[in-house]
Amino acid sequence: MPRVNRILLSAVLLVLALVIQVSILGRLQLPGATPDLLMLVVVGLGLVYGPTGGCAVGFCAGLLADLAPPSDHAVGRYALVLCLVGYGAGLLKPEGGRQRSALSALGVVAVAAVVSTLLYATVGALVGDTAARHVGLTGLVFSALLYDVLLAPFTVPLVMLLARRFDGDRVVNETVRGADGGSGLGALARYRTTREPSATPYKKKRALGLAKRP
Repeated sequence: MPRVNRILLSAVLLVLALVIQVSILGRLQLPGATPDLLMLVVVGLGLVYGPTGGCAVGFCAGLLADLAPPSDHAVGRYALVLCLVGYGAGLLKPEGGRQRSALSALGVVAVAAVVSTLLYATVGALVGDTAARHVGLTGLVFSALLYDVLLAPFTVPLVMLLARRFDGDRVVNETVRGADGGSGLGALARYRTTREPSATPYKKKRALGLAKRP
């Protein structure tokens, strides 16, 4: 059931992010790069789901961006980039899926913004796309870093919160198993521990009473 919840939540968030990316952020005509809401969603989910989940979510997100109009690049280019970004974010997954501070999450976003821009330009150069040379790679990296870091506080914490809520069954099970060494019977073990000492004196008194009888 948690896996189904993950798939449904990821699909809804990715489609919603793609719609906002294309219909709103893509039309702002900001200087340099465009704020990458889709990448922020991938980072947020990767920080909760781990490297495998982050890799799968990133690939699906990138493939959606590759196929959605007005896409003008080769199919699979952004899928490769976000797949690697999601995997890298998953490797930085904190224990319990909770960041200890907001600065750590912003640090992950900053690294992801720079790496994704460089990877996208590098893959584009390999397939003959020289658009980054005309715009200026330095300006693209700086603007992408600025826009994504400014947008991250309004996106990544919410995505992580939703991911933890929809993945609550797994978190509870891991907590219960961890409390008693993985058996999941902590409550039963504590019940037996509290009940056994009261039964021992009763047995001893009964044995002494039988011994006094002629």
